Amino acid sequence: MKKLLLATTNKGKIGEYRYLFRDLSFEIVSPMQENIDIDVDEKYITLEENARQKALEYAERSGIITVADDSGLEVDALGGEPGVRSSRYAGEGASDEDRVNYLLSKMEGVPPEKRTARFRCVIAIADKNGIKAVCNGECNGTIALEPKGENGFGYDPVFFL
Repeated sequence: MKKLLLATTNKGKIGEYRYLFRDLSFEIVSPMQENIDIDVDEKYITLEENARQKALEYAERSGIITVADDSGLEVDALGGEPGVRSSRYAGEGASDEDRVNYLLSKMEGVPPEKRTARFRCVIAIADKNGIKAVCNGECNGTIALEPKGENGFGYDPVFFL
């Protein structure tokens, strides 16, 4: 069976992708399973550029068809922040809880009708010869006043559809 490499070390994302891709005729593998240790610098200013770069680097180094994504939460009241910096919004090494708390502190005093936001994701697929596809999606919602729920990761506890 052909392999499909997920260009992430985020255990939450790996679990979600495995569920989404469960019916594909590929063995879904992670970098850890393949003993791949790549640190791709997400230096670009757009989600698409970062997703493309990750897909290319993992595919070129592994020789495996690779799916990479970059995603971000864009909050209208914050001028689109955290956006492409979503995972680094509260500083390097911050936990999901730290990022959520930082976001909520920036949103203090913003009334419910002005808490609109969207979660954007760009997925790039590459093989050792280059990019094969790029897909974009977004989901609109609002930022809650406080975290809720037990499932999910990242900003999930405060992003409501």
